[in-house]
Amino acid sequence: MSKEEAKKQASEAKQHGPKDGAINPKDKRNAGKKPSGGGSGKKHVSEAVEAEAAAGAKAPPRLKTMFQEQVRKAVTEKFGIANPMEMPKLEKIVLNVNMGRHLEGSKLPPHVKTQVLETLVKVTGQKPVVVKAKKSVSNFKLREGFESSAVVTIRRERMWHFLDRLINLATPRIKDFRGLPEKAFDRQGNYAMGLTEQGVFPEINMADAQFTHGMNINFCFSNSTPDRSKFVLEQLGMPFRKPDQK
Repeated sequence: MSKEEAKKQASEAKQHGPKDGAINPKDKRNAGKKPSGGGSGKKHVSEAVEAEAAAGAKAPPRLKTMFQEQVRKAVTEKFGIANPMEMPKLEKIVLNVNMGRHLEGSKLPPHVKTQVLETLVKVTGQKPVVVKAKKSVSNFKLREGFESSAVVTIRRERMWHFLDRLINLATPRIKDFRGLPEKAFDRQGNYAMGLTEQGVFPEINMADAQFTHGMNINFCFSNSTPDRSKFVLEQLGMPFRKPDQK
């Protein structure tokens, strides 16, 4: 083949592209390269969305739905609250376990601290905080800086789930239960109650417990009074003691 014929074929290839079956030089350079990660990222996102849709949205707590749909309306009718911002609202529940009586010198025994923390984790699903004494009290053999109690504060969905279990599972298991005291409200409408043993919660196996301990439970309200808070808790199913019972 002459040089003129070779130049002519090269110019035709540039104009019309490679012939059928021919390999483009650019394809040879890109043959060993992996595709970019943009497509794979979109694929992972779509798979996550499909998995979430298949699982379905989580249902709201039962007592939270009851409060929004039924209790708020009942409070409005009973107390004449027109402004929704003035509606009493349960903000948080605080659980407190005193460990100061188990102090040995300046430290808590490891088994006492471990059991109390594990109990609060099982009951609330949240890690508690160990509180140290802020001042010394000689009658209780307590000094400043000693670990005295474990506290956990629950809010939102966990708060409503805990309240549901407390009302329907824990309180019926209290020995000789005749109702909760109805006068344990402060001026702001916060309610306080106590349990003498942790075994009333079905999550706790007393066969594995090394000792029995109780806990203090505080229900903190906003925009409330004792009458409003009591009415809200009664509507949610809190088993208060009847006036004729002692």
